[in-house]
Amino acid sequence: MRRILAEQSGVIARRQLLDLGFRPHEIRRLLRHRDLTRIFPGVYVAHTGAPTWMQRAWGAVLYAWPAALSGTSALRAAERERLDATAETVVEIAVDRRRRVAEQAGIRVTYRKRLDAMASWNLAPPRLRYEEVVLDLATEAADDVDAVAVLTRACASRRTTAGRVLATIRARSRVARRRWLEAVLADIAAGTHSVLEHGYLHRVERPHGLPRARRQLRAVGATGTAYRDADLRVLVVELDGRIYHESGTQRDVDLDRDLDVLVEGRPTARLGWGQVFRRPCRTAARLALILQKHGWGGTPTACASPGCALRA
Repeated sequence: MRRILAEQSGVIARRQLLDLGFRPHEIRRLLRHRDLTRIFPGVYVAHTGAPTWMQRAWGAVLYAWPAALSGTSALRAAERERLDATAETVVEIAVDRRRRVAEQAGIRVTYRKRLDAMASWNLAPPRLRYEEVVLDLATEAADDVDAVAVLTRACASRRTTAGRVLATIRARSRVARRRWLEAVLADIAAGTHSVLEHGYLHRVERPHGLPRARRQLRAVGATGTAYRDADLRVLVVELDGRIYHESGTQRDVDLDRDLDVLVEGRPTARLGWGQVFRRPCRTAARLALILQKHGWGGTPTACASPGCALRA
């Protein structure tokens, strides 16, 4: 029993005790003497205090066995440094879709078609593969920016790669927004900003009547040759799709490129995912003001959105 408790963060299931030769009356005695405390039906922890998050995670998996952590619970187990960072009270688990598990307070159950192939059963506690979890969280994200943040954060962590998440997408028969997610992952893998550039064109520039930009225009400056994402003649728009920088050196290069544009007498507007995907109308309104202050004689137009900032 001690070995199993050590391997399972101090948690053990009734079936495991029976396999070890304990009789039902002996298990009742352990519970009566408070050597074991029930946390879920048929699952016990070897102390009387409040169970830790990891003990509740083990308890949920053992309660619904065979089961694996899923969603944010699987992510938490993979990123051990975040175990005490939140007050998460519900443990998410996945079981085979052919089964039905009785609901329990503190456990959220999802049903999966390919659970055996999706889970890493050798991990402690067992959980869905990291790529499966990342894909789940990206498809369930509240908006595009959050989805991109999930994918880029996962790849930045070195626990997975864009290629492995892409392979996971292709192994699933149904994935919400499949093409868009594949485009984002290809963007991350290649280190380019194509998805963000596409978003700028279709969410900011065209719907709001901004000047048509010259894209990937070659320019030579103090830092050498650069390709400007969107050159609007009186303003240069740089689209920074990176959630993180690999080093301070790259950011230093970016800032030097901005200075090169200022030397030419033009400002640079460096936009990220939030400005393009979350606040495109507000971004367009501010870009229009900058353009007009630097000589643009045009007039921006409100897009079809009822709450467009330009409509006000």
